[in-house]
Amino acid sequence: MQDRVILHCDLNNFYASVEQVLNPDLIGKPIAVCGDPEKRHGIVLAKSTVAKQAGVQTAEPIWQAKRKCPDLIIVPPHYNEYVKYSKIVREIYVEFTAEVESFGLDECWLDVTGSQKLFGTPKEIAEKIREEVKRRTGGLTVSIGVSFTKVFAKLGSDLKKPDAVTVIDRNNYKKVAWSLDVGEMLYVGRSTRQKLKMLNINTIGDLANADTALIKRLFGKSGESMLQNARGIETDAVRCYTDRHIPESIGNGTTTPDDIASRMDASSVIYALSEMVAFRMRSHGAVGDVVTISVRDKELKHCSRQAKLHTPTNASDVIAKKALALLDEFYDFRRKLPIRTITVTMHGLSMGGDFIQVDFLDDSNDKNEKLDQAIDKLRSKFGYNIIKRALNIGTIYSCDRSDDEEDFIPFDKRMNAQEGDKIL
Repeated sequence: MQDRVILHCDLNNFYASVEQVLNPDLIGKPIAVCGDPEKRHGIVLAKSTVAKQAGVQTAEPIWQAKRKCPDLIIVPPHYNEYVKYSKIVREIYVEFTAEVESFGLDECWLDVTGSQKLFGTPKEIAEKIREEVKRRTGGLTVSIGVSFTKVFAKLGSDLKKPDAVTVIDRNNYKKVAWSLDVGEMLYVGRSTRQKLKMLNINTIGDLANADTALIKRLFGKSGESMLQNARGIETDAVRCYTDRHIPESIGNGTTTPDDIASRMDASSVIYALSEMVAFRMRSHGAVGDVVTISVRDKELKHCSRQAKLHTPTNASDVIAKKALALLDEFYDFRRKLPIRTITVTMHGLSMGGDFIQVDFLDDSNDKNEKLDQAIDKLRSKFGYNIIKRALNIGTIYSCDRSDDEEDFIPFDKRMNAQEGDKIL
């Protein structure tokens, strides 16, 4: 059976690079795209190559970045521009193949197996894409990994940056991929990496050669997937660009301007976040049946709880009430520190048209969903502010605009931007 040809395309320093395209005076200078420090989003969201060389890191505080790089230029994010350029690049990708899968605004997988007769060898296709992106965006660069699996292609795009093509094929994958730290492999997070290290599994090659029964016993189904990925026998296909699919989960979180010291203030935040989550679920035509709430206090201690709903939903009121009930189970504001960050997430997503078990004792779910759909239509026609919850009016926790990405919530790098989605 012939191997697939998979490309992973990663736009280099995407947010910072877009800012340099918009303002050429920034080219060649150390810049960092940062959130608003007055709203406690004062962290580095992206940095230019020059800033990276000076030691600036993503997610570090502005003050710390400036200590490393005194000449650092701080630029506010322009999310709509990032979406615009992301769509321009995706239009280039679909000229080479219909099998294009988004992995955030700046990353995509492409299956070009059937495109070789039209566009040349895998490396030639990658080079053509690289040059076309640079030409049609006014200077954005992309690093491309070429391989026979999605995971190895992703590894390849990470190996050489910026503006490069790296091939990991059957002839060299053991030499190139297997020598890398196991934490470099996609879907191996910090916790999993530490557990593997305790087993003396330090490289991807170590994992590929590990005892199958042991890994499956310790990590379950995810362990089996890790082994396949490391051994180059991945079966996960690249989704077609036009396919409609939903993510495994949808969540929104925020670091509030002031610490949250009461249940009432927490309620305002949770309802605002639940509206965002529910809106995004409805945009995918999805419902979910597991609610998770996560909080981080002012000393950055993290706690979370989750619970399953009786009936899948995308109604914001139902999601918010369950999240509040979960918060009440583990957070007593009289005994604990004020909260700095709250996140609400829905799991167990499925298409709304799928079979759903109806709760004959309670029809409020259906009513709430219809109410939310009516509100969506009003806001689409007259703007977000046409209707608000009384709970949030006059508070510092309300979300005043449907596209208020930079003022209310931090960027969700892994959101699906295939259609240029906005987060509410």
